[in-house]
Amino acid sequence: MIRYERSKGLTDVTTHYCPGCTHGILHKLVAEVLEELGVLGKSIGIASVGCSVFSYEYFNCDMQQSPHGRACAMATGVKRVLPDRVVFTYQGDGDLGSIGIAEAIHAANRGENITVILANNATYGMTGGQMAPTTLIGQTTTTSQYGRNVTEHGSPLRISEIFAQIEAAAYIERVALHDIPNIRKAKKAIKKAFTYQMEGKGFTMIEVVSTCPVNWGMKPRQALDWAKEHMLPIYPLGVFKDVDAHD
Repeated sequence: MIRYERSKGLTDVTTHYCPGCTHGILHKLVAEVLEELGVLGKSIGIASVGCSVFSYEYFNCDMQQSPHGRACAMATGVKRVLPDRVVFTYQGDGDLGSIGIAEAIHAANRGENITVILANNATYGMTGGQMAPTTLIGQTTTTSQYGRNVTEHGSPLRISEIFAQIEAAAYIERVALHDIPNIRKAKKAIKKAFTYQMEGKGFTMIEVVSTCPVNWGMKPRQALDWAKEHMLPIYPLGVFKDVDAHD
């Protein structure tokens, strides 16, 4: 008989995330993968600044807190000093796509053997729902009250597509969490990213289309549907780069 149990990769701490936020699901997937791969005792996570700032309280492995946007720089240092450890960052789209874009791109360009878990909910969640680099055209936020427009704000930043062009990147995939089949696909992608790191293949990143019901002004179920209907056309799911892929 298979019995469901809390992953040993998670601490027994009640999270601070808002009702319906998919950070909790993503935490669970990362924790399960680290446990299943047998690397909890040798894993080091880097917490970003944003809604996931307290992720160091939830993952049952060594964790470090980075300054805003500097998670990939810190992960680089940790991995170079401790190359036998499994090192990952857990970042939001504001943290990585804005203030941390340089650190992330150059870590990928150097082929740093780290894994980036990126939650894309198209907004700055923690600081009040401001427009993020990933906010959709027409989407209203506290700093784009008439909706994002290309003339003033530019187009949404497609992070996976950008990073897939970097020669030293080993594996880039975008997944989603709006239903069970996609949650299963997300876990498979996360496990592959960590496996590639363990095999020394280089920089891996999993972008996860997520939700932010409170800042979107929606109920949890409505937010999941909105992500599927509005975000996926702009952020299509799939593998954007895989060094082991065969044409």
